[in-house]
Amino acid sequence: MVQVRFDEQGLVPVIVQDVETNEVLTLAYMNQESLTLTLKDRLMTFYSRSRQELWRKGETSGNYQHLVSLTADCDQDALVAKVKKDGPACHTGTESCFTEVLYGTESSPTIDALYELIKGRKDTPQEGSYTSYLFEKGSEKILKKIGEEATEVVIGAMKEDRQETVYEIADLAYHTLVLMAEMGIDLAAIRQELAKRHVVDKKVKQERMQ
Repeated sequence: MVQVRFDEQGLVPVIVQDVETNEVLTLAYMNQESLTLTLKDRLMTFYSRSRQELWRKGETSGNYQHLVSLTADCDQDALVAKVKKDGPACHTGTESCFTEVLYGTESSPTIDALYELIKGRKDTPQEGSYTSYLFEKGSEKILKKIGEEATEVVIGAMKEDRQETVYEIADLAYHTLVLMAEMGIDLAAIRQELAKRHVVDKKVKQERMQ
């Protein structure tokens, strides 16, 4: 059993990461009591240095963070927690508390960020938004667009036009994400299904499908 080394104030820093994307969500602190509660309830619980009290992420906002794994560094004086989150990590409403770039270029938007944006257009429609328009028209319109874009991918690939094919695949991926949001399917469900398909041998695949 790893013995966590707390500092002179009885605290240990905890880096919180999204288990699906590995995005760093926040940096917080735990004392022995909050660590014990986190391990017991599998819900991230921290110690506020400013308020000097325990606080459970999501207790007010509903954006709970469910503990998946907790790892200590080589000195046992810092922790990394991987979590499944119910909503944005930051009190400002952003997915991560780390949004201010001090050096270098901002990382490219992820498919997860795009999916969250699409869901936002469904939950809070915006005038002039193509995504909101698709949700307004419903599944029939979304499915029609997916069929059209899939055909465009085939045409681009048959022409061996790499740039066109990339463009059309991006269109197909976007409209597929819209359908997922419409049906309430999250990216975690797709990742879990793909994880089951690590065997690509055609014969084995056919046997599984029977």
